[in-house]
Amino acid sequence: MPANYTRFPNTEVRVFRAATSKAPRIRGDLTLDREVLTAYGSLTDPGHIWRTLQRLGPWIEPVLVHEWSRLVRAYGERMGRPVLHGEVEAALAWLDPARDTLLARSTAKRMLEQGRPVTCVWTGAQLGPGMLDIDHCLPWSVWPCGDLWNLLPASPRVNQHLKRDRLPSASALAAARESIIAWWDQAWLPDEGASAPVRTRNRSRATGRHRCFH
Repeated sequence: MPANYTRFPNTEVRVFRAATSKAPRIRGDLTLDREVLTAYGSLTDPGHIWRTLQRLGPWIEPVLVHEWSRLVRAYGERMGRPVLHGEVEAALAWLDPARDTLLARSTAKRMLEQGRPVTCVWTGAQLGPGMLDIDHCLPWSVWPCGDLWNLLPASPRVNQHLKRDRLPSASALAAARESIIAWWDQAWLPDEGASAPVRTRNRSRATGRHRCFH
């Protein structure tokens, strides 16, 4: 309802564009990929509204947590199941993700020990045990994502001095496309079986790998 009826001030122009659809019937296991999520409908948020929410996040989040806590306590009281103060807040606490590149790094080193080449996805340069970094394709400072698809081998010079915490451009991603896909196939297919690349590709689709970033 808020998505349908929220208007810009003094106009009849909707702030959000919502498209609803009938929820699919679920049988058995469910993979939350792009196709499944899209089946529930979509909500388009204007860019300037989203950027404003990001800037005001330190004030918005406490208000939302407080309101959810109040509602949950009220529901609990009506159901005869009192909820202690602080209990809901603890359940809603944001857990900071851990920055862990160990699996990708150990996989790259094992490939080198086996005599299999590992190259920098951005430059194509051959990497060695002493000259190997694991780069977050989408920088940790922008989006703290440690999924396998986001961890790529790179030369220390590129990772630490050239790319650093910058988003790759659309042209850089296009140029590195084959190298990135080759790394996924070589790193995860031989040792992890079919499930690892499937999980990697499903995650990449669900989190928007095919977008262009600037």
